[in-house]
Amino acid sequence: MAGSDTPKAGQVQGEGDYVSAKAYDKAQADFAKDEAKVQQKAKEAEAALDGPEGAELEKARQETAKGEPRKR
Repeated sequence: MAGSDTPKAGQVQGEGDYVSAKAYDKAQADFAKDEAKVQQKAKEAEAALDGPEGAELEKARQETAKGEPRKR
């Protein structure tokens, strides 16, 4: 964190880490604008689903689609 992104006294950090949230949002927006990167990651995801880990990934997708809290 440098420059204007450096937290100042009174800024919420931790679970309300606004500086990191802003940086994350920018990184995601920048990634989404790069069509070549998006296409590459889509191909990687497709390969993973078709590969040896596909069944495990599908199981995880189904579990998270339920919206239930994670079991520990």
